[in-house]
Amino acid sequence: MTKVKKEKGTAEEETTGTEKSYQDLIAHINPIAQPLAPRKLSKKLYKCVKKAAKVKQIRRGVKEVQKFINKGEKGIVVLAGDTLPIDVYCHLPIMCEDRNLPYAYIPSKVDLGSSAGSKRPTCVIMIKPHEEYQEAYNECLEEVTALPKPI
Repeated sequence: MTKVKKEKGTAEEETTGTEKSYQDLIAHINPIAQPLAPRKLSKKLYKCVKKAAKVKQIRRGVKEVQKFINKGEKGIVVLAGDTLPIDVYCHLPIMCEDRNLPYAYIPSKVDLGSSAGSKRPTCVIMIKPHEEYQEAYNECLEEVTALPKPI
């Protein structure tokens, strides 16, 4: 009837078990998640988001990103591919295409939120250009624009 404490060995297994592989994350994405960033580009985008968050050069969340796209702000829009329901953010890729903004989907909203320095999952982030991380931004911009656009 007493509680049994878990051993330290099982705690280590749990921490490695929570980090899902790229293939596991891809299995749970939406049907509209095109163009999906490959594994290397996803990591570069996470790093760029992390650098941008340090100097407060990101827009986070559907409402904020939509507002600044309408105002004409430039940047890379990163969308999470596992957001449900799709209706929450399905209008953003169309807005990005109308304004020639590069956008890409990544597999996990939890990883996107944590790379932005938040404990909450985030489904959309806009990375604004800044001189402190200009090299990483340009590299990501080049690769995101090279991704094939959906028909």
